[in-house]
Amino acid sequence: MKNISHKIAIFSILLGFIICQSCNVKKFIPEDELLYSGATVALNAPDSIKAPNRIKEEVRSVLRPQPNSKFLGMRPGLYFHYKAAREKPGFINKFLNNKIGEEPVYISDVDLSQTGDFIENRLENRGYFYSSVSGEIEENPDKKEAGLTYAVQVVMPYRKETFTFEGDSLPVQKTIQKTLSETYIQDDMRFDLNVFKAERERIDLAIKDSGYYNFNEAFLIFETDTNSYENSRKYDLYLRLKNNVPAKAVIPYKIDRVNIYPNYKIGGRDSIPQDTVKLNGKNFFQETEIFKPKYLEPYIQIDKDDFYNPQNSKNTSRRLGSIGAYKFVNINYKELDSLQTDSLGHLEANIYLSPIKKRSLRAEIQAVTKSNNFAGPGLALTYSNRNLFKGGEILNLTTKLGYEQQIAGGSQRGLNSIQLGAEGEIIFPRLLFPVKINHHWFKYAIPKTKTSLGVDFLSRSKLFTLVSASSRFGYSWQANRYVSHQLNPISLNYVQLAQTTEEFDKILRENPFLENSFSQEFISGLTYSFVYNGLIDSKKRHQFFFNFNFDTAGNSIDIFNNSSQESPKKFLGLEYAQYAKGDIDIRYHLKVGSAQKIATRLFAGYGYAYGNSNILPFTKQYFSGGPYSVRAFRIRSLGPGTYTPEDIDNSFFDQAGNIRLEANIEYRFPIFSFLKGAVFADAGNVWNSKENPSLPGGKFSSDFINELGIGGGAGLRIDIQSFVIRFDLAAPFHDPRLEKGNRWNFDYQNPVFNFAIGYPF
Repeated sequence: MKNISHKIAIFSILLGFIICQSCNVKKFIPEDELLYSGATVALNAPDSIKAPNRIKEEVRSVLRPQPNSKFLGMRPGLYFHYKAAREKPGFINKFLNNKIGEEPVYISDVDLSQTGDFIENRLENRGYFYSSVSGEIEENPDKKEAGLTYAVQVVMPYRKETFTFEGDSLPVQKTIQKTLSETYIQDDMRFDLNVFKAERERIDLAIKDSGYYNFNEAFLIFETDTNSYENSRKYDLYLRLKNNVPAKAVIPYKIDRVNIYPNYKIGGRDSIPQDTVKLNGKNFFQETEIFKPKYLEPYIQIDKDDFYNPQNSKNTSRRLGSIGAYKFVNINYKELDSLQTDSLGHLEANIYLSPIKKRSLRAEIQAVTKSNNFAGPGLALTYSNRNLFKGGEILNLTTKLGYEQQIAGGSQRGLNSIQLGAEGEIIFPRLLFPVKINHHWFKYAIPKTKTSLGVDFLSRSKLFTLVSASSRFGYSWQANRYVSHQLNPISLNYVQLAQTTEEFDKILRENPFLENSFSQEFISGLTYSFVYNGLIDSKKRHQFFFNFNFDTAGNSIDIFNNSSQESPKKFLGLEYAQYAKGDIDIRYHLKVGSAQKIATRLFAGYGYAYGNSNILPFTKQYFSGGPYSVRAFRIRSLGPGTYTPEDIDNSFFDQAGNIRLEANIEYRFPIFSFLKGAVFADAGNVWNSKENPSLPGGKFSSDFINELGIGGGAGLRIDIQSFVIRFDLAAPFHDPRLEKGNRWNFDYQNPVFNFAIGYPF
């Protein structure tokens, strides 16, 4: 705790120094200049206009320039720019200016008239014609600042009365007419240039999907007419093809040849290969066979004699890129003029595939620090072969070594653990299944088949030695851009607890449930995971994420096992586990402004042991607390329920349960450049569905709300191109380990420091 306090103190002093210095930028501002402090928008609109705040946001989006950024009311970026501009700025000032420095923005940099024109243009693009804009400068000589106020008078918008497509004689025009059943143009729609542009793009995609290779959205033009409505704000909308559209743009194209180059060298095509393989109407060119055509062909959705379809090209490119054996995938089309007629064109599709380096060796040096005061180094070595059997198979062989020592913790200080592990994995970029399945049935991506075998050794001083082995066989695939599945019909785990100390044996004797969880040596079952990830649409205001996991074990063994065996039953001499477990993880992110976000998460999980088991295996139980859970409590230190170990700081066996509930909320905001900030609150706990005399207070009950561990805090994130290093400092608000009536207590004097990679949710 002293180390954490020292770090907090140093950080606070440094932060205070930066803030104090950042206050003092006024002295650097030239005498004839005023710093631009930003602009406000005063909007005046008729009461009948809906959502005036959206109009205000539109206006704000065109305001230029942006004022210098602030942090807690200060301008550190501007301060370090001024400091670095001195004759002898010093290394620190130059470094900070390079990282967060900003050029000053003065009121003289603002073109009031031009910005007013931008605002009027934006309003006209949204249908608010003849609106007016005026701007006024407000100076504050004492602060050496000046701001702007734009007064915007918005009038009623123009709305659509009719929509007509002109032309139906050409085949392409008839195709356009058919697409209008899905038009974005709605009845009584406000004039909106963005909608018209989106409609042109939609029609263009639909036309190209019908084979019109040379068609372009620029060939379409929207025209409006208000002459028929002198006394009302209405318009007639017309869509037509422009005059003099090239003849090649209005005829469909067919694919005449499909050529694939599985070993293409970037920088130019190789000499004509001697080996040419024809398979299902496709030509494979490779001097030496680097990728077997029978394995590559299912990924290609471009077929001979099909009409040109850009969606097939996208699917093919995405599917080929998912193999993992290619660094670049390039698909282009060549027009075959000699075969072209007045009503039909012909194309040659060429697919150039540039392999990634087949073999690689990667070493990772890790530094681990946990909120249970364990810290230490780690090393992982991975050998990869990305085209093992000339079918894009990926072989990964990994060995790892880790050492951790408890650097604080009173009587248990000095505890250490050593972990050794080895794992082999083969990923087949296709579906290995007893019954043949047409790969074209999977439009978005072909499923991958994964097999793995791993062995781990863990030695925790003064406690135990644990040997485990695992093996899996299963499938993973993406159904579309958002949805992915993972199914492991075979999932085997073997755990052997050995060389236990008397101290740990005593713990097991005092906790029969914990002892039983370790005695289930063999786990044979099935796992399934479903993920909907809407967070990839980072520009959307509302973003959703949903994950469902299901895990079951022991059923198939129990069916074929001898039912006359005494309980617990054994398989191949090993006691096996029998259970079902499921959990859901729901996340909702709300964008607030351009760079701020409110992130929420709800997690619920339940495991049910039955048949040959009366408790979940140790490795399958839930725990709470830590950097990805309730951050105000150390990892695995919360629960179950209101259970309190004799020594909270030094409980060295894991507190877990078969029920877990958690809820989190976090407000994320930018500070400057790659540094982000957050304030958050977490609540959660784990429970047991059965009473465990060794863990009093751990059974789930109707009073579970009052047994939640609740805490909050603040954090900093270094976010560099989605690689996030996270520091969170949290303290409990509600501690279920305390007596009723004393649980609500903001224990800010004993914060928990969390260090992690990535966002918590």
